[in-house]
Amino acid sequence: MSRSTTNSDPELAHRLSRRGMLGVAAGATAAALIGAAAGPAAAAPTTTTAAPARGRPVLPPGRLGTQLYSLRDKVSTLGFAPVFAELERYGYDEIEFAGYTQGSAGPITLAQLKQLACDHGLNPIGSHVGYYSSDPYAYTFAQNLTQVLDDAQALGLKHIGTASGPFRYGATVDAWKRAAEEFNSYGAAARARGMKFYQHNHAEEFSFATDQPNVRLYDVLLAETDPELVHLEMDIYWAYVGQFRFSKRVDGTPAPFDPLRYVLKQPHRYPLFHVKDGVHDEAARDGYRMVDVGDGDIDYKRFISSVNQTPGGYREHHWQTEHDNPVESFAFARKSSEHLHSLRENC
Repeated sequence: MSRSTTNSDPELAHRLSRRGMLGVAAGATAAALIGAAAGPAAAAPTTTTAAPARGRPVLPPGRLGTQLYSLRDKVSTLGFAPVFAELERYGYDEIEFAGYTQGSAGPITLAQLKQLACDHGLNPIGSHVGYYSSDPYAYTFAQNLTQVLDDAQALGLKHIGTASGPFRYGATVDAWKRAAEEFNSYGAAARARGMKFYQHNHAEEFSFATDQPNVRLYDVLLAETDPELVHLEMDIYWAYVGQFRFSKRVDGTPAPFDPLRYVLKQPHRYPLFHVKDGVHDEAARDGYRMVDVGDGDIDYKRFISSVNQTPGGYREHHWQTEHDNPVESFAFARKSSEHLHSLRENC
């Protein structure tokens, strides 16, 4: 089966045009391409004689994944097989899909894609699908819920979600309540299939309602969705951008928040995280410039360690690296894995 999952969200098109790629190729031809495409950036880490790291690893074992959108350039030209081979080399355990096709690399069935991931020791943990689209035939939760869940089930996914914000009906409190009702229905349908429905944030979710400027929209989402049906995938980078951009209400009064506190208050609602990094720059519109994981200012040792200390935290959360536009996607994946595996908690 080959299906495009590209969808347009009119409210956040600038964020979500990213979500339509993927498929799979295998064999000697694809394998031969990897050396030329990856170059030095994809080379295995150099062995050193440094002293062994001390302390407990911050990253829970078996829980490092990557959002394949970050590697869309490689997937669309080389195919899934070489990409999965590199991720296996870099020490990844999981993958999160952003679609199920691979561009010029050729078609693939979902059964083949699932088997390929298994062959490389990668657990397909989740997938991003659009919330809705103005196209009545689009592959989204709103238009194709049954097919979306069928495909997720065929891949053996434990989570199925959307990176679309709940802006379908606008940015008022009532609009988000209406969207929350739909999210609850998707969550119920997913749970009936043995999966969890989740929503992935960008910065705009932390803005304020247009009709009630003292109400943060993200708080509406949390309050109006059933915590047993609707889960969250916090994109930590975009949450910090939201902290910067929406630290004041429309009237200028302070409205600070800490992304980590949202998680610690309801840790069971956050099974998935996007680990994305940025250099703090108040001259930039977003307050940060996106960089490879480990090259920025976000304290992931503190963030992951804090989540680990919640009940079941070391076993129940999944950490997906991501960069929207990496300079070299294999280098990004390798560096991110090395950095997160290097983090240690003090004994």
